[in-house]
Amino acid sequence: MKQNQALVVGTLIAVALIAVVVVLLNRPAEQAETAAPATSEHVPTDGQPTLGEADAPVSVVEFGDYKCPSCKQWGETIYPQLKADYIDTGDASFSYINVLFHGQESILASLASESVYKQDPDAFWDFHKALYGAQPASQQHDEAWVTVERLKQIAGETTSVDMAKFEDDLSENSSVLEQVSLDDGFVKEYGVQFTPSIMINGVMLEDPFDYEAIERLIEQGAP
Repeated sequence: MKQNQALVVGTLIAVALIAVVVVLLNRPAEQAETAAPATSEHVPTDGQPTLGEADAPVSVVEFGDYKCPSCKQWGETIYPQLKADYIDTGDASFSYINVLFHGQESILASLASESVYKQDPDAFWDFHKALYGAQPASQQHDEAWVTVERLKQIAGETTSVDMAKFEDDLSENSSVLEQVSLDDGFVKEYGVQFTPSIMINGVMLEDPFDYEAIERLIEQGAP
């Protein structure tokens, strides 16, 4: 009986997630048809997870995908130096915008991260780091690993979210679906082609791993 119940629940979650995928992959595409690229303007960060001083003179934004191995690498190599050199010193703020390039799993991870940010914003970056940490080795990154149960486990270990509400946010009843859709709209509007993409005060880096270029752009924007 318990196995049958689990199967029914799993099927319902899968159907609900398919509905979410359809909504996200269709609605932003319709918006993007009339949106012109605006790479000379900095992407709005209001309502986005942000580290650092709110009035920092420089805004750094990562367009990232939790399924992307290069994003994990950037977070483990470039981000710590950026945080120590500029975010912790108040010279720059750092915001994160979801990218959905890997389809269903990217959407599910994005919904989870937005649910955490909405319910327990102080725990967002711990969840964010743990979710990237759960990503398999690069040669297996295409294998399915972002599941409702895995996300619940990570959230339970790193946050104080209401788990029922968290799971509901991974369905078609999601209260954060609009935010994920907004992020996807920004990805299209600003012409994001790869992940991670790093924007600094409106300038998109050609190579997100070029730390000298990051330093140069931040120094130019700092007083």
